[in-house]
Amino acid sequence: MSDAKPETIPETPAPKELSPAAMRALAEAEARREAYRADEAKRPREIGGRGGKEPGRYGDWEIKGLTSDF
Repeated sequence: MSDAKPETIPETPAPKELSPAAMRALAEAEARREAYRADEAKRPREIGGRGGKEPGRYGDWEIKGLTSDF
């Protein structure tokens, strides 16, 4: 005798309706990201740079185990 219940898939809630202000904010953010990407694409590529995240913004420089703090 088996008391196994059939598997039920939980329903996913419907996505929330965004207010016009929220939709405007999302559109403005996307426009800023697109402008940033376009500006970044115009700049020359760095040759021989350290790679990774910006050290001035995210902390120390670390290359081959040596760290220098600015």
